[in-house]
Amino acid sequence: MNNTTNEISNTNTVSRNPLQFVFRIFQGALIGLGAVLPGISGGVLGVIFGIYKPIMELLSHPFKNFKTHVPPLIPVFIGGVIGFLGVANILSFFLEKYPDPSVCVFIGLITGMLPSLFREAGEKGRSKGSFISMIVCMIVIFAVLIGFQLFSVEVNANFFWFLFCGFCLALSVIAPGMSFSTLLMPLGLYTPFVDGIGHFDLSILIPGGIGAVVTVICLAKAINALFDNYYSIAFHGIIGIVIAATVMIIPVSGFTSPGPAVVNIICIIAGIIAALALDRFNSRVDVPQ
Repeated sequence: MNNTTNEISNTNTVSRNPLQFVFRIFQGALIGLGAVLPGISGGVLGVIFGIYKPIMELLSHPFKNFKTHVPPLIPVFIGGVIGFLGVANILSFFLEKYPDPSVCVFIGLITGMLPSLFREAGEKGRSKGSFISMIVCMIVIFAVLIGFQLFSVEVNANFFWFLFCGFCLALSVIAPGMSFSTLLMPLGLYTPFVDGIGHFDLSILIPGGIGAVVTVICLAKAINALFDNYYSIAFHGIIGIVIAATVMIIPVSGFTSPGPAVVNIICIIAGIIAALALDRFNSRVDVPQ
């Protein structure tokens, strides 16, 4: 509790310091970008910036913590909206015009972030249960996604599935290491969801928003408790989900001819380099204590 008190005390200086206010907006923008960009977890960035705990306490007890937590987090929320909406249109354009290279960039980003995810997962130690959790989650996701393909289950972008998109979006914020694109891309829902956000399509924003709000209300306390009590097991489980979902989005057809294969390989390498550069930047950020 002392760490959280220090974080809130530190962020309370934001309203009195214009430079701190701008810096918090920048951090929020990175978290918003991380929430929508495949391979980067907004939750992990929140942990690194020392913002995750206050946000989770606000989401878990919104009425109790409103006065103490909301004011210092306002610039973070502003930045989050800017980062989230600002990148949505760009992503939808590239996914529509250059689907395979775009997906390969995302695969590179996810691959490049795995070392930092694994490092974060082991911050409180590892046990046999941690690796069992990772393997079990990996197998479950493989089974579900392969089952969808084997039984030709069609995922149509409709109200119900956009509710699911909102669920995944909220999960990417309240569960460090989880990116909502991880589950949406293998199901073919990522592109229409991001495109709808970028174009402010209410038929997508409304169910997505409902799914996100319901998820936060129902799961924020549970996930907060899960990570407080079983941090390593929960985080390793997320890594298993990320690995399995990433393997399933590899555009195999994009590697059947030399020209596209070279382009896609370059895109994967570029994504890895970008993710490693971001991780290096994150490691140099001083987290308020």
